[in-house]
Amino acid sequence: MEYGFLSPLPRIVAHRGDSAFFPENTLEAFRSAYELGVDVIETDVHLTKDGKIVIWHDPTLERNTNGSGTLESHTLSELKALDAGYTFTQDGGKTYPFRGKGVQLATLDEALKALPDARFNIDLKSQEEEIVDRYIEVIKSNHAEDRVCTASFHLENLKKLRKAAPEFLTSISTWEVIPLLIKQKLHILPKRFQRRIIFQVPVKQCGIKVITPSFVRDMHKRDAIVMVWTINEKKDMEYLFSIGVDTIMTDNPRLLLETAKELGIR
Repeated sequence: MEYGFLSPLPRIVAHRGDSAFFPENTLEAFRSAYELGVDVIETDVHLTKDGKIVIWHDPTLERNTNGSGTLESHTLSELKALDAGYTFTQDGGKTYPFRGKGVQLATLDEALKALPDARFNIDLKSQEEEIVDRYIEVIKSNHAEDRVCTASFHLENLKKLRKAAPEFLTSISTWEVIPLLIKQKLHILPKRFQRRIIFQVPVKQCGIKVITPSFVRDMHKRDAIVMVWTINEKKDMEYLFSIGVDTIMTDNPRLLLETAKELGIR
């Protein structure tokens, strides 16, 4: 099966949007990343108390808002009343340029509608399996199946998604990466994978170096795609592209775009 998300192959992924310059995981950060020309916007979603899919990373609200407690114990209307730009600062807390400017938590539906041509990499954060059904509804209602890739650390939710909506592209979870990594290190990988595998991995995981030239080479032989997170230093970006990594996720898409252009990748 061919997926529109992979064509053209994404190179530049903005981690939580243009999060170095705008409050992370907000429509403001997403619009800026899209206007910069990134290939994909990475984001995270939770299930609210009243069953809505809302964009946010942390399970709690304190780090990025003037609210407190867990996100999933709040209704959407309660979350909408919070200031999602409250704690954003670029100068160590001397100024808070987005505080009181009306920056809100957004629903996934709002993000897909606000940027109808953008590709999204979406991490299902909630452990409750209900998030899968609600997520499928939102993606299908926006006809966005071909422009999203779904990730999750909760393997059971990924399995449920793959069964309920096999047309959705998913990356593999940590629990699926580890055995493949071990087999790769032991040189006992199968000659081919049964389906196309999307790796979304850090350079190191569980104390083991994942991304090496041999890892990239071995996975490419099996038609896998290697995406690496979260890379913010230019020298690391240059090295990863030099060994053949397909895609880099970054908090600084401006620097990654500049680096990719210098290398002739973009």
